Amino acid sequence: MLDMRQLAALSAVVEEGSFDRAASRLHVTQSAVSQRIKQLEERLGQTLVVRTVPIHATEAGQQVLKHFRQISLLEQELMAGLSQQDERGFTKVAIGINADSLETWFPDALSALVQRERLLMDLKVDDQDATQQLLKDGEVIGCVTSSPKAMPGCICVPLGVIPYRCLASRDYLKHYFPDGVTAEAFRCAPVAEFSHKDQLQNRYLQQFFGIGPHEYPRHRIPSSTAFCDLIVRGLACGMVPEQQGAALMASGVLEEMTPGRYLAVPLYWHVWNLGSTLVRQLTDELVSEAARQLEPFEAHPRLTHPG
Repeated sequence: MLDMRQLAALSAVVEEGSFDRAASRLHVTQSAVSQRIKQLEERLGQTLVVRTVPIHATEAGQQVLKHFRQISLLEQELMAGLSQQDERGFTKVAIGINADSLETWFPDALSALVQRERLLMDLKVDDQDATQQLLKDGEVIGCVTSSPKAMPGCICVPLGVIPYRCLASRDYLKHYFPDGVTAEAFRCAPVAEFSHKDQLQNRYLQQFFGIGPHEYPRHRIPSSTAFCDLIVRGLACGMVPEQQGAALMASGVLEEMTPGRYLAVPLYWHVWNLGSTLVRQLTDELVSEAARQLEPFEAHPRLTHPG
């Protein structure tokens, strides 16, 4: 049986990035934190943290953290059942989520549950193709991702599909595409992307125009709201989810650059298979709201339109 104080010290050091901040969080001395981690490393015969700035977990450390967070969740549920939650009555839940879901349907899915069960959300935002790594590393108990493949010890639940269309303002189209939307014009027109992990623009341009990922200029905008705003201002075009783009197209603020050509992104909920009441509640709420706001899989048998 591993020592919970040592596990808590490891978690605090990795989350805070330093021994000093971890000590403040745990209300102990820095040497006590260092000693607990050293004892845990000796107990397991593995180096668990890389002592850089900021400190981060080794691969073995990530596995230990995953174990700690799983048993912490089960312990929180037990305490809640015995009316012994934390001193303020809250339960902390870490979830990996993509920015577009966070901006649109996700808050509606969990707002009632968060209030009813007194949850504190720790949302870790990444691209939908990358959030599963957060689950693998033990940083979250569940994630929304585009991958349908469940990891060992986890379950995968289909949520729905989000169509993405390449949108632009009229001013942008007049300036960069005076002779129509062509591959040649795209090579000189700035495109917005969320991060270096965002592959939607690359996939769209490769699929429909044969343009490689390094053949066009781009803005990198790590905010879903600012991403759309940049496009509305005529500074770029970009792949916008249906829920954000529909009203902008209907009002004439933005136009679809290639009507009928779009990409559909499938979303799945991956979560630890713990038999936990909270896990079941999270899953039920997400599936229910996704059914209301996302498009069904059968509406998009092909994820590229036209395929």
